[in-house]
Amino acid sequence: MVGGYAKAGDFMNCFRTFKEYLRSGVRPDTYTLPFVIRVCRDTMDLQMGRLIHNVVYKCGLLLDDFVVAALVDMYSKCKVIGDAKQLFDGMPKRDVVTWTVMIGACTECGDPTEALVLFDQMREEGVVPDKVAVVNVVNACAKIGAMHKAKLVHEYIVKNKFSFDVILGTAMVDMYAKCGSVDVAREVFDGLREKNVITWSAMIAAYGYHGQGNKAVNMFPMMLRTGILPNKITFVSLLYACSHSGLVEEGKQLFNSMQKEYGVKPDIKHFTCMVDLLGRAGKIDDSFKLIEDMAVEKDEGLWGALLGACRIHGRVELAEMAAKSLIELQPENAGHYVLLSNIYAKAGKWKDMAKIRELMSHQKLKKVPGWTWIEVDNKIHRFSVGDHTHPLSKEIYEKLKYLLKELEISGYVPDTNFVLHDIDEELKLGNLFSHSEKLAIAFGLISTPEQSTIRIMKNLRVCGDCHTFCKFVSQVTSRVIIVRDANRFHHFKEGACSCKDYW
Repeated sequence: MVGGYAKAGDFMNCFRTFKEYLRSGVRPDTYTLPFVIRVCRDTMDLQMGRLIHNVVYKCGLLLDDFVVAALVDMYSKCKVIGDAKQLFDGMPKRDVVTWTVMIGACTECGDPTEALVLFDQMREEGVVPDKVAVVNVVNACAKIGAMHKAKLVHEYIVKNKFSFDVILGTAMVDMYAKCGSVDVAREVFDGLREKNVITWSAMIAAYGYHGQGNKAVNMFPMMLRTGILPNKITFVSLLYACSHSGLVEEGKQLFNSMQKEYGVKPDIKHFTCMVDLLGRAGKIDDSFKLIEDMAVEKDEGLWGALLGACRIHGRVELAEMAAKSLIELQPENAGHYVLLSNIYAKAGKWKDMAKIRELMSHQKLKKVPGWTWIEVDNKIHRFSVGDHTHPLSKEIYEKLKYLLKELEISGYVPDTNFVLHDIDEELKLGNLFSHSEKLAIAFGLISTPEQSTIRIMKNLRVCGDCHTFCKFVSQVTSRVIIVRDANRFHHFKEGACSCKDYW
């Protein structure tokens, strides 16, 4: 009865019948429990899931493979990874489905490094991964930008003759693009026999966040010629590409054609891209007018785009209005307060900046810490600002000190505007000196072969001074440096950046 309701999607009756089942004194079995647990998974009902977990414990079924696998799956889908992992680690026997669920959960919920560790462990224990597991691992590589690991996974896929269907193929395109190689992503894309609108959108997006807006836009007619029509994701990818390459007219044309020519109604993401496109180009008033005229409900992404444009172009009054709207929507997001305080600081409004900082302190809000990580010898090394925890910390700071002298001879002047506090200049220079990006690059220089490319990833937007620093390092050391930040990729080579300082 319980299973029948679960299969039919009648979740209310499923839970009701299960409760009656328990009240009658009948002991739940290994057939009934997985059905009810899967209903908790599908409805994301964590509270009920925990209650059923307790029933499993009382019935002595925590060693049953099927029941525990269902619990792992439920906790994973509810994004309670700690509980899922604890159960998973205690399982005496784990099949390919359970391994795949755990790998997928780590990939989706912010621990892709653990997903890669699990993939290696899975194979060491003699469990052969299926395609779903492999797609999850490809996605994990994409999330952390681990190029060396990405190549190893690609080799494994080829060696074990997994077919490059549209799902795996699209994931591979995304993986190589997010690991910093849009050219390899394009090679994979061109080699796919089957492509759908998501595959094309992924390739367009890749060119977009690598700052190659014209290539992204040029792919659109190519896609249309194959008979594939665009969807909402395609237009987000196209408009994002236009925004990050300053292609204002092209972006306007695409936005205006969405509903007229392709029947795709613009949603909040498309409007956000347009606000960003116009704002970055300095057309702040046009950007604000678009916000005022739009019929779609405004969200934090939209106001964030406007606030970012105000930061670039110094529009303090409009920034205040955007920040107020953001804070109303997300009062506990410290990033909004920080961005506004930085805008005040840049404008020399120290009293206003101090008020914002005081408000943050009063509400006990903390800024998301910045991290930069780099893959060296198949291992991920992570740095924070002023980090001294790395085993080679002494060598890193010595290299950085020597490097800064070389850069200054070449014309590099640290820009203390990016340490936006009313503090002594010498302290500002000290803060800039130990930014996580600089530490990761210094480590890369002492740990990788000369002439090899240095790839770093950052969880926040790279600051302006670190951007300038990277340009000079690429010139002085003759190294290519690829930086992936929260918004896009920057490719530094011979003293220039692929973004052409439009970011």
